[in-house]
Amino acid sequence: MYKMKKIALLLTLVVVSQFAKAQEDNSRVITTGVPFLLIAADARSAGMADMGVATSADAFSQQYNPAKYAFSLQKQGFSVSYTPYLTSIANDISLGQITYYNRFGAEGRSAFAGSLRFFGLGDIELRETGDPNEVPRVVNPNELALDGSYSLKLSERFSMAVAGRYIRSSLKINDGSNDASAASTFAVDVAGYYQSEEVAYNDFNGRWRAGFNFQNLGPKISYDNDDLNNNFLPANMRLGGGFDFIFDEYNKIGVTAEITKLLVPTPPALVAAIDADGSGAIEPAEQDIADDAYAQALSDYRKISWTEGVFKSFNDAPDGFSEELKEFTWALGAEYWYQDSFAMRLGFFNENELKGARKFFTLGAGFKYNVVKVDVSYLFSASKVRNPLENTLRFSLTFNFGDNFDEL
Repeated sequence: MYKMKKIALLLTLVVVSQFAKAQEDNSRVITTGVPFLLIAADARSAGMADMGVATSADAFSQQYNPAKYAFSLQKQGFSVSYTPYLTSIANDISLGQITYYNRFGAEGRSAFAGSLRFFGLGDIELRETGDPNEVPRVVNPNELALDGSYSLKLSERFSMAVAGRYIRSSLKINDGSNDASAASTFAVDVAGYYQSEEVAYNDFNGRWRAGFNFQNLGPKISYDNDDLNNNFLPANMRLGGGFDFIFDEYNKIGVTAEITKLLVPTPPALVAAIDADGSGAIEPAEQDIADDAYAQALSDYRKISWTEGVFKSFNDAPDGFSEELKEFTWALGAEYWYQDSFAMRLGFFNENELKGARKFFTLGAGFKYNVVKVDVSYLFSASKVRNPLENTLRFSLTFNFGDNFDEL
């Protein structure tokens, strides 16, 4: 048997799941497979609390709302992003992403985009004995997502997009007696984006923005081809709105708000044992009854199909509507641009304590010169639960080229 290194990998995977929280009363935190799909891969969105569904169009729109590409001010763009992960315990775990988009057609009413996200868990050394002199076998577990999208302006102010996604997760370790082939599946996104014309107010001009995206809708992912051991994808609903304060040709501030909800059913609650005989203590047989009831509820949960799970996710919380509301996260963010060449960003993200307890502040900056733009961001955790991205700098590099479009 493999020793501690294999156990360390399993613990790492538990930490990677953003929604897990070690808390006795927190048994209904929703966990999914391939949670790396929900990590903000670019520094611009990361600087505004991981928002992107209703912010202005940029090269990173593929992850948040591909419908925004139809409103891009540049014809083409290419971006590269790098995000270190779990830097407090390792230096070789990271998320990388590359993206390309092209706006085309009559008056640029259409756009297509492609992206690749790669999440590497670094080198894991495996040893069969405790002998430190043993030559270890090194494995490199990883996950990736390959995306393609098409967006179209349905009017001068509204666009929609569809995206397809191939997902591959190679985390299973071959110990000589099992099938360690990678798990794979696919998913789709359906998104929309609205951007108003520039409106003149008393002291400034303004522009409204709104967007939605139903993300990662697709079959469960399984490593064992077993319906009872498969995992829901992190299907997700994003809704957001924002407003741009345009003070003059040099100064602009955009404010945005966003709510999200996992479109995944709520896990069953633990079943409490009942003192049926009135002895004042829970007997082993009474505890067994409770354990069997919970095991059956968990088995029924795992049999839920992904399509059924999307609809159940809105009305299946054991504590009713009040618990459903706790499954929504919300975020606020702001971005200041000076001469369209320098940006400052900040944001705040909040998640209910019983559903993951992620709370954090973010700061970011952007620098644009000619066709090149550099973005950086930094995260401060405001929760008792450690954030895997706490005290981590994220970097993004964008190249925009081709004709420019006017912003009406």
